Amino acid sequence: MEYARGSVSYVALSRPPDDIRSQLRQLGLDVEELEQTERLLITDAYSASIGQKSKEKFAVPSLKVMDLSLYIGRESMSDPSPAPEFLIVVDNISILDRFNAEKNWVEMYLTRPIPMAKVRQITNLYGIIEGIHSDWAYKQLEAAVDGIIDFKLDATSNPPQNLIRIRNVRKVGFDGRWNRLKTEENFEVTVEK
Repeated sequence: MEYARGSVSYVALSRPPDDIRSQLRQLGLDVEELEQTERLLITDAYSASIGQKSKEKFAVPSLKVMDLSLYIGRESMSDPSPAPEFLIVVDNISILDRFNAEKNWVEMYLTRPIPMAKVRQITNLYGIIEGIHSDWAYKQLEAAVDGIIDFKLDATSNPPQNLIRIRNVRKVGFDGRWNRLKTEENFEVTVEK
């Protein structure tokens, strides 16, 4: 299989790394080849979230803000050059609320990962759960990022539908209407207009 250029770093907070690998294989990706060539880097933060030691090559030892800030600082200093063909996906930063005061982890994101990504020209996708954090947290994070994509389940339709919309993108025109997501048996997702 031929892949697009660039690399993806997936930070697994919500699920074990092997679950991520399994789902990527179901999409037809050669996960072993991608990891071997470092086109796919899976960082295990899930083990730290359940109090276990990780067996992964890339792992976050703790989800405490002080430890994360040091870890992110070391990672950013290891290669500070621009990396525009690099995508970082963090599946659920809301988990940080379990280990830290909200203000602390939000400010850590505002001073470490978000500015670091802008300087290095890296695209970051952060998953965050709606309705569990303060308005202050959402507003701070929304003001700091270049775009916001919303997902929701419309349970009023029969059958229920998964929807996506672009709520905001800086410096680019966009269509902010909700669109239906269709999931195939192999977990491939397409957007229906």
